[in-house]
Amino acid sequence: MTDANGPAARFAVAPDTSAAILGQLLDTLRDPAVRDLAWLLLSADLLRAQPPVGALASPFDTQQEADVTVDWLRALDTDPTDLHRDLAATRITRLGRYAERLLGWFLQHGPAARLVAAGVPLRRSGVTLGECDFLVQTQQGARLHWELAVKCYLHAGESRAQSTTQPAARLADYVGPNLKDRFDLKLAHVLNHQLPLSAREEFASVGHAGPWTPQMFIKGWLFYRAGETPADPAELDPSHGRGWWVTRSEWADFAAAHAQMWRVLPRLEWLAPRRHKEGEAQAAGFAFVDQQMLADQTSHQHGPTMVAAFASDGVGTVAELSRGFIVPDDWPEQAQIYAQQ
Repeated sequence: MTDANGPAARFAVAPDTSAAILGQLLDTLRDPAVRDLAWLLLSADLLRAQPPVGALASPFDTQQEADVTVDWLRALDTDPTDLHRDLAATRITRLGRYAERLLGWFLQHGPAARLVAAGVPLRRSGVTLGECDFLVQTQQGARLHWELAVKCYLHAGESRAQSTTQPAARLADYVGPNLKDRFDLKLAHVLNHQLPLSAREEFASVGHAGPWTPQMFIKGWLFYRAGETPADPAELDPSHGRGWWVTRSEWADFAAAHAQMWRVLPRLEWLAPRRHKEGEAQAAGFAFVDQQMLADQTSHQHGPTMVAAFASDGVGTVAELSRGFIVPDDWPEQAQIYAQQ
């Protein structure tokens, strides 16, 4: 499984099958952490495989493993106490750390691949060279090195006013909300630094001698200016999760045509689409507001704010319709400058 064009680079379970399974699951799972774990395991990758180094990770070697995992998730949803206890053991503030804890829980307790080690630091002469996210062994005995990332990038290509032709698709046009991260730079770091770590000579000295097959486990959402559908860069999986973004001055018209119920999504709610029982939502302090109140709530933010639109199904559940960012009016210009650097 060392050839990136061989079995390690292919999905063990077809992406469209995973998407269908995920959609059905998210309609029934109630616990937010279990929903986030299901999303992490079954949602579309952000990227296609990037040979020769960037093979894609799959949590399942077979469709049977995927089916058994679905049953395991449903059972976990009925009693997620142990998962909640594990997540509460340390304070989690970063989305990436939250995703690591979820995936680590699955590898320790789930019915598919098993965890060998997590967060393995690699040092030379006291200097940390990097850290391998997960060392994993599959049920078939394959030894894998997974690098996990959950990213939310906004497409910041040419604006509608500037673009008279279809702009060339570039991964550099996908930028982090705070303009401190860019998808092309992240991918280069994964391919050139993170994935090769487990093949370095120093790695044998930490007690996990290889060979290990490195794979990317990169999930997330990409957000596009409302009304725009730019061509995908070749690196992207076309089935990736999508959202929208609008400027503050565009917000009122966009929101009025989109939904009546809104709320801000805190960072740790950026994984699975949110779904709440109406009584549970109120008890947890989730206040659904109209577009004007949401505008007031976000007006003091210096950077982009992720929000979600909701609708009631009429029988006691409020479900997310879509998600996106409200950005300051000067953000698009700043983002385009950052994308060109």
